[in-house]
Amino acid sequence: MFDPIERLEVFLRFGHDEIFVGVLVSEKRRILFQYAPDFLTKKISLSPSRLPLAEHVQSGDPALFFGLPGVFFDSLPDGWGLLLMDRHFAKMGVQRESIGPLDRLAFIGDRGMGALVYRPEHKMIPQIRQKIDLEELANESLRVLEGSPEDILPQLLLLGGSPGGVRPKVLVGFDPASGHMVSGVSDIPSGYRHFLVKFPADSDPTYPGETEYAYSLMAREAGLDVPDTRLFPGVHGQASFGIERFDRRGNERLHLHTLGGLIASDHRVPSCSYEMALKVTGTLTRNREDVDRLLRQMIFNVVTHNRDDHVRNFSFLLDRQGAWRLSPAYDLTYSHGPSGEHSMTIAGEGKNPTLDHILSVGKEFDFKDSEIAAMIGSISNSVDRWPIFAKEAGIPDSVTARISKSFLRFPSRTHPRLRRR
Repeated sequence: MFDPIERLEVFLRFGHDEIFVGVLVSEKRRILFQYAPDFLTKKISLSPSRLPLAEHVQSGDPALFFGLPGVFFDSLPDGWGLLLMDRHFAKMGVQRESIGPLDRLAFIGDRGMGALVYRPEHKMIPQIRQKIDLEELANESLRVLEGSPEDILPQLLLLGGSPGGVRPKVLVGFDPASGHMVSGVSDIPSGYRHFLVKFPADSDPTYPGETEYAYSLMAREAGLDVPDTRLFPGVHGQASFGIERFDRRGNERLHLHTLGGLIASDHRVPSCSYEMALKVTGTLTRNREDVDRLLRQMIFNVVTHNRDDHVRNFSFLLDRQGAWRLSPAYDLTYSHGPSGEHSMTIAGEGKNPTLDHILSVGKEFDFKDSEIAAMIGSISNSVDRWPIFAKEAGIPDSVTARISKSFLRFPSRTHPRLRRR
């Protein structure tokens, strides 16, 4: 028997400490939220612009994020996780249109990204502690994508039901010394590290895991802040891409808020610019270094044809001391973007951004032309090494060459504003 959730308590879990945040209520097809009085005294602002600390009842936009405030919508997965969730509810006889946003958050419970926890949970999935067979999960994910009506493996439902993004993925604890993996949705043993592993899918371009891995090497070389990345077994001769989670420090959780959730912008409807993202970063973190990091990532995305640069692919982290920082870079890979354009515009341009567009953005945020030139130089040097990174990742030469043709080579040394005097 399925009983829809109409009231949900929200907690913030930093390490093993939990703080009662407030209550979500579903009422007349609207989602209402009210902070707990004790939480207001702690002065922890979980979503400064859209869910300010206040005693009164607040709500999200009914036409956006299932009606949830953006900070809670960030706890929900994207296409892959929602697919697993819907399949599980369907097995229970629950139609998709009957699943409310609070039901989805209750399904996530304490397994979500970041530090928010929701109760009561839907107690549907047994906890799994034994060693994980990654290849079995990769094959199972393909079966699910093909629309198989059979039961989903409990492991895949548990490990893959909360991460965002469209591609199949799971959360694991990985031991670099032994190569063993265990469930990564809760605390992991000493010596293990929290990883998110993406599986290749038939709908992907060829070698998606290898390409994202090679991009991570190239981005790190270019000076971007990129977590540790690995290649793991996949399917059909292609590898799975793994990236260490930045919302965890050991078993301590960090509060995570995407740019889209923060500014109430739907990543499926491109409407944001890099200028807006840079402004939000500076205002939220009050840290020039974070603005610098985001500008460098913008240039890298332009140069390397990563056009899937939507508002859910940029995030901020809040630690228990109350400090906001821009998260490390993630989802860096070769991508055409919506209609061949960048999801976020660069000085109003999405299809064919040029050096002048980049310089215009830099000038707006008080970056000297010499600083932009230095960023472009380090990124260009890294891009020149693309064939080396691609070979290390196991990408065939033909694919390497095809991707390389999309890279931009800006004439920075001959541009009037960047020419050395």
